[in-house]
Amino acid sequence: MSDYRRSRVPGGTYFFTLTLRDRNSDLLVTQIAALRNAVRQVMTKWQFHIDAWVVLPEHMHCLWTLPENDTDYSNRWRLIKAAFSRALPPVEQRSVIMVRRKERGIWQHRFWEHTIRDDRDYAAHMDYIHFNPVKHGLVGNAADWPFSSFRHCVAKELYPPGWVAAGDGLPDAGERQ
Repeated sequence: MSDYRRSRVPGGTYFFTLTLRDRNSDLLVTQIAALRNAVRQVMTKWQFHIDAWVVLPEHMHCLWTLPENDTDYSNRWRLIKAAFSRALPPVEQRSVIMVRRKERGIWQHRFWEHTIRDDRDYAAHMDYIHFNPVKHGLVGNAADWPFSSFRHCVAKELYPPGWVAAGDGLPDAGERQ
């Protein structure tokens, strides 16, 4: 097995990407209530702050800030993925080994994580999250995607309502138009 190491900063802010095993699936948006419930369930015991989040049909990106002296985002993700999977009927294809291990086969193993280094890095990842539905051609404007924290950020005046429509291009990291 590989020696996989993750960055751990107590109370840090992290950018994550998680992907379904079936890259043609739309499970995350069709089962958004189950995903939201899984996140709420985990947050009751394992606190964290959601800075930004976007859920697309087969993958999602988010920014979290962990409590001071806490670095255990891996356990939070394990619990969220498990709670989401348990909420769904077992209809996905699984190998004999997966069945034996009681694995569902919904999620790709692991996830991608990046430790946020500074304000510019934070702003670049926040923009990336909110631009993602536009980038993937799902909507023409970030405000039109229903499974995003973008409207919450507009309400907090972090973004103007018409930020980055299709064809405008993504601004430089950290810039808000």
